[in-house]
Amino acid sequence: MKKYLLAIIGGVSLVAALSLIIGISARPIAAQDKPFTAQFDSDGKLKRPTGYRAWVFVGAPLTPNGLNNGKANFPEYHHVYIERRNVEAFRKTGSFPEGTVIVKELTRVLNPSFPDGSRTEPSGRGYFNGEYNGMDVTVKDSKRFAKTNGWGFFNFGHHAWPLPESSTEASVSECAGCHIANVAKTDMTWIQFYPLLRDKKHVSGSQLQ
Repeated sequence: MKKYLLAIIGGVSLVAALSLIIGISARPIAAQDKPFTAQFDSDGKLKRPTGYRAWVFVGAPLTPNGLNNGKANFPEYHHVYIERRNVEAFRKTGSFPEGTVIVKELTRVLNPSFPDGSRTEPSGRGYFNGEYNGMDVTVKDSKRFAKTNGWGFFNFGHHAWPLPESSTEASVSECAGCHIANVAKTDMTWIQFYPLLRDKKHVSGSQLQ
């Protein structure tokens, strides 16, 4: 009788274990676990990335018109998103893997009240995010963009949404030239503006906290 009960218990345990394994293996892989791949159409235009707001937000530099005589080259906030795996790779090696996509989503300064573009809120006087106002994207592909240090630059407009579904590569004078002249040593990226990329002491190992 005792052997019979043990056999039944063992059989139930085995079935439960197999069910758990099958259940785990049958679960769909979350979208953020799949590496994002830049998509190009037949004309070589980059298709506008999607799902990037689930990536790692690394920072938001701002050079407002109010502090640049009304003629800032990039007057919007630059909300920069990079996939987690690529952020961790950069922190470990100092360079981004092939295929890395960096999305720079733009927002205007919220309704300025003062000549310098600032406004007053309960937290104090400062700059705050306003409306979405365009997107720039960079893609690392050493073969496709060999002439510009392995990175391609794409502008999806500096204006309110909707944005175009695809974009042609920007000319060297528009984007790549400035990156080559100033940040070629940091994989064509302005990491000095992004503490998460710049200050490795705040991360344990290669894992983001």
